[in-house]
Amino acid sequence: MGIDSGGSWQSMETHCLVEIFAWLGLDDIILSVPFVCKSWLDAARNPLCWRKLDFRQLDILPWGNFSKSFVLCYSLPFFSFTYLLKFTINRSLNSVTEMRFPLKFTSLEDVIIASEKCRHLKSVALPILSQCEEAQIPELVCKWKDLERLELESKPSNFKELVKNISLNCSKFSCFRISRSSFGEEDVLGIIRYLPRLKKFELNNSYLPKEDLLIMINGCEKLERLNAVDCLGFNGDDEEINSRASRIRDFKLEGCKLYSEYDACESEDSGNQFCYDYIL
Repeated sequence: MGIDSGGSWQSMETHCLVEIFAWLGLDDIILSVPFVCKSWLDAARNPLCWRKLDFRQLDILPWGNFSKSFVLCYSLPFFSFTYLLKFTINRSLNSVTEMRFPLKFTSLEDVIIASEKCRHLKSVALPILSQCEEAQIPELVCKWKDLERLELESKPSNFKELVKNISLNCSKFSCFRISRSSFGEEDVLGIIRYLPRLKKFELNNSYLPKEDLLIMINGCEKLERLNAVDCLGFNGDDEEINSRASRIRDFKLEGCKLYSEYDACESEDSGNQFCYDYIL
């Protein structure tokens, strides 16, 4: 019975509530919906409500409003993101398809939990990790056979190993997003070799020389989107680049410059020269 026929939200059929709740943010589905009534609680426990876990929308600081409310509502001694992660994964019955980790306050162990419990992930946005922790990303990615999109805050030092493992284990992979990184010819050639079916690549706020960008444009024939906003290494209005990329449907180079800043330097040994200081 729907609310238009004299009923109420509480009396809606469970499958209708599930369809609605699946569109809610984690804060609502965790802190609000389950405490309204029994029918809402039953609907909120449906795995379909927990397939997309975007933790970046939550204030998970120990003193944040969400963290304090979560501890209070579920009678916990203190807040732990690891507990929250396990809580949501259990509610999903391990059927999560999309996960965005918080940028900070996340350990490598949390990512390992997701790699073991969420084998059907299609889209993953990883947190900021240390260089040592980043080294384990290629191994973890191997477990996500259905992975289609991967978002990283920086390029790991073993980037070639990462794209190779994606190629060997993730046959549906088509979208890469990496920010604030430096790309060179070896990285570009790795992408072309191991990810020839790549459709979307975003490398905003990164460094990529013009010649390597042209190699990527020519080599990644399936590209439908290439976003390189606010990058360094080439000018955004370069005619050659824009001509070569004319086949790419979504191509953005806003704010791109050849150098970030430069200073004229003088020294007794080298004489006058330009010193280019690239700042990521």
